[in-house]
Amino acid sequence: MDDGVFFTFTVGAGKTGLRRGRRIPRRDAIVIAVEKASPAVVNISTEQIHKEGYPFSMDSGDPYLDQFFQDFFRSFAPREYKTQSLGSGVIISPEGYILTNEHVISHATRIKVRLINQKEYPAALVGSDPKSDLAVLRLQTDAPLPFIRMGRSDDLMIGETVIAIGNPFALSHTVTTGVISALNRSIRTEGRVYEDFIQTDASINPGNSGGPLLNINAELIGINTAIYQKAEGIGFAIPINRARRIYEDLIAYGEVHKPWMGIFLQDLTPQLAQYFGLDQTQGALISRVIKGSPGDHAGLKQGDIIARIGKETVKDRESCLSLTEAYKAGEVIPLTIIRKGNPQEVQVKSTEISPESALKISMEWTGLEVEEITSKGQGQDTGRGVIIIRVNKHSDAFRIGIREGDIIRQVNNTRISGMKDYKNAMKQALYAENVVLLVFRNNTGYYVTLTP
Repeated sequence: MDDGVFFTFTVGAGKTGLRRGRRIPRRDAIVIAVEKASPAVVNISTEQIHKEGYPFSMDSGDPYLDQFFQDFFRSFAPREYKTQSLGSGVIISPEGYILTNEHVISHATRIKVRLINQKEYPAALVGSDPKSDLAVLRLQTDAPLPFIRMGRSDDLMIGETVIAIGNPFALSHTVTTGVISALNRSIRTEGRVYEDFIQTDASINPGNSGGPLLNINAELIGINTAIYQKAEGIGFAIPINRARRIYEDLIAYGEVHKPWMGIFLQDLTPQLAQYFGLDQTQGALISRVIKGSPGDHAGLKQGDIIARIGKETVKDRESCLSLTEAYKAGEVIPLTIIRKGNPQEVQVKSTEISPESALKISMEWTGLEVEEITSKGQGQDTGRGVIIIRVNKHSDAFRIGIREGDIIRQVNNTRISGMKDYKNAMKQALYAENVVLLVFRNNTGYYVTLTP
């Protein structure tokens, strides 16, 4: 009995030894995916021209005096200097369209793209969207180009193997691997909130920004971003489903056409949640419904709480806006709302709001009416900003001290040179939690905050 057992073990050991002698294939699925995708990953170098201003103000309030000083100090003209930055991108079509991060090409005066074969081509900016941190470039060449096919990001699995490719720290193509650690991550950095990120433990470093996050089949599932500098051993990527919608808008229009429901939102505080009979602060509270808007036509009311959009749970105001942007303007957005403690299903057919309509709406909630600056600026310099010609005395703007004759030169991060800029800025303000205005009076500027 013992001999039989010993004999069986010996044979088994011999078989095990034979297995150890076999060579395991090293060209596995990851290697194959990298070989397939690498030719479409590009290095992006940008050049920015900066101008140093005069060390003194040319804004005396007297145009003749200003002109005198400009002529006198002409020899001390502002000095220009150049800076460069690097990033990554991915070719996603045979026509040479490239997806990358907006912060990679922001303020660039010249963009060059280098392929894996070291060939360089100039690239043109097709469009960008700072809110999503995405931009689309197009290579200016007729040469045949490799490209990566887009996959899906709505069926990703926690623990799924992913591959990140880019050009970190100005190095050539670098590959890192990892798994999907989490989905639908929110990041707050530099005063901005980014929603719905893929989190991975694959390293994503400066220079990797804009490169592809791939699945094991070499399909594009995300655009890597290194905006979160505190992250160590953590990488984030923009899901390709979201990037695809933005990419399509940028190709078609040069800008993102966001769906608009005609509602203003705010977060639920513990006190508000208690008031509305809720046991948690999850959801987005509708603080106002614009008359005649899609939300108004769908029956939404002030005090409704948006709990879900489609199958996704709404965590707060920012997450509600982010989930809404997964839809195209004109599509029906399915909402689950809570009204007086009872859940209801509401279908809202969204629309794209025009800058002109946004201006009219802004006049209601800001209480401000503005126009182009003319020589009637009464001592304030012309050419930059818009002048306030009426302030509603019942508005927050009036209560905080804004008056007729004041000049608005900036709305949030947008500098205002005239009415066109102001209209577009007010369109974006409809999606903002707060609106910060840079207001000038008697050549002195101050910031004010208004809440839609």
